[in-house]
This record gives sequence, C-alpha cells and structure tokens, in this order.
Amino acid sequence: MFESALLGILQGIIEWLPVSSEGFVALARVHLFQSSLSVTDLVGYALFLHMGTFLAALIHFRRRVLELLRALFRYKSAGQEDRSILRFLILSSAVSGVFGFLLLWALEGIEQQISLAGKGATLLIGLLLLLTALIQFGKSSASEQRTASQLNLSDGLILGAAQGLAILPGISRSGFTISSLLLRGIKETHALVLSFLMSLPAVLGANILLNLERFALSLENFVGLAFSFLFGLLTIRLLLKIASKLDFSWFALAFGLLTIAAALI
Repeated sequence: MFESALLGILQGIIEWLPVSSEGFVALARVHLFQSSLSVTDLVGYALFLHMGTFLAALIHFRRRVLELLRALFRYKSAGQEDRSILRFLILSSAVSGVFGFLLLWALEGIEQQISLAGKGATLLIGLLLLLTALIQFGKSSASEQRTASQLNLSDGLILGAAQGLAILPGISRSGFTISSLLLRGIKETHALVLSFLMSLPAVLGANILLNLERFALSLENFVGLAFSFLFGLLTIRLLLKIASKLDFSWFALAFGLLTIAAALI
C-alpha cells in the first residue's frame, strides 16, 4: 500500500515537469522496492498511473477541452485556431499511437534476447535521460514564432513521433513535445498548452490498448491512481509555472549520469 501511494505521489508531481515521470516511477520501483519487473511491465504500470494525472490535466484544461469538443461537432463553423488544433491533435495522436506501439513491440523483442530487469533497466533509463537532456539543450525560441492557428501537417507528424518516442522510460513526454514545438517555431505559451492537450488522447488510448486487461482495479492500484490524481491536481498550476521558467536540461543531464553510474557500480 505504501509503495502504491509513494509511486502515485511521484507520478502526480513529476508529470508536469520536463523530466520523465515514467523513468522516475520505474527507478523507484527498482531501487526503493526491489522490483524485478521487466522494462515493458514497468512502462505498463507507469502508464497506468498516468490515468491519475490524465484526470488532473482534464480538470485543469477543462474549458479548453470543452471548447475543442464543441468545435469538433460544429467543425465547419469553428474558428481557424480550433480547427487547426483539432487536425493537429487527431494526426499527432494517430502517429504517436502507431509509433509508440511499434517501439514497445521492439522493446519486448529485445527483452526476449537480453534481460533488461534491474541494472539493465536502470542503465537504459539513464541513457534515455541523457537523450532528453540533449534534446532540451537544443530547443530554441525562433524569431518568427507561429501560433496554434498556424499548425500544419508536418507539425502533426513530427510531434506525433516525438510523443510516441516518450513511451520509453527515461524520455520526458512533455520535455520532448515542448522542445519539438519550440524547434518548430511555435510560441512558448502555445507550446505548453498544446503539449498537455496532446497527452490526453495519448494517455487514454495507451491505457485502453495496453493496460485494459493487464491491471485489475485492486486496492493497491486504486491507491496509486488516487494519489496520482490528488497530487497532480494540487501541483499542476504551480509546477507548470515553474517548468515554463526554469531550464531542466542540466537536471536531466546530471540525473542521467548518476543513474548510469548507479547501474554500472
């Protein structure tokens, strides 16, 4: 019970920062609770906890979500920005779903050949944290910034692939998608909102496809979800402000190096 509560708290807090909540949840299970689960099982549980922060994000962005849902049912008369965002979300969700499923399938194939439990999982997460840091170091605020109404087909394809890549523990979904949007010249305020709007269909779809039969709603799982939702709801506003002002690239780099060192010792 304590394990579920602590992992839910970690998910609820770290989800809003541009570091990998999946990676931190997986590392906590391996090192604090001596879990011997495979990487794919660790990913599945982390995705399960994402449902708590999914509900928190849905409540936080409820007005924008309702506006987009209304625009979906009256698409022809909807404003240019709403139609542009809807096309972007549909395309990026489809691409991230296919890409993420293929990555997870490939990871399962690798695990049949080599053991990625314990130190192997830790080493993989450390390397992916370094990749997150490198991507964030490369982000930029372009001089000619675009708004959400100027999203195009290429944006949907690239961002879908970026979000799909974040199925791997250690890669920050928000860090990758926000950095990718900035690199595409999208204004920072728009990029932050778009990143979390993208997460809603992705998290819901991933859990339906991957976890519907895997997780029974036991007391332990309910506790994990409840703490993920509660702490996500309590911290989302503050941590989104912090994430928009601070550079987490160095944190991801330092923690990635420490994680790799821990795996090799």
